Amino acid sequence: MKKPILIIDDEESIRSILAEYLSEQGYRVASVATPSEARKAVKTEVPLLIITDLQLEDSDGLDLVAQLKADLKAVPVILLTGVLFDARVAENLESRSISSYLSKTAPLSRVLAEVRRLIGPA
Repeated sequence: MKKPILIIDDEESIRSILAEYLSEQGYRVASVATPSEARKAVKTEVPLLIITDLQLEDSDGLDLVAQLKADLKAVPVILLTGVLFDARVAENLESRSISSYLSKTAPLSRVLAEVRRLIGPA
């Protein structure tokens, strides 16, 4: 059975690139654009991993993570961002149940390495 991953990003190109790549690697991927769609998606199928954008069009990615983690405490989260972090911000993110954060410009191989580190190979 393929391991389910949920991708949340308001940029269609990011969602499609990540979904296609991770699907090719053997994961089952659902991708959504909004927090509302994300909340519906996790009710349909609980993912083993959530990959979300920090800055969503109609919500803050950290607020969304807090909402989702209320019911999905054990599900790791990778935060994607175009914003650079310093050490203090990174520590704050870790205290908010973020398992990992990556730049949106990170190579897909780096994303895959984090996915495998957090939930194992497909």
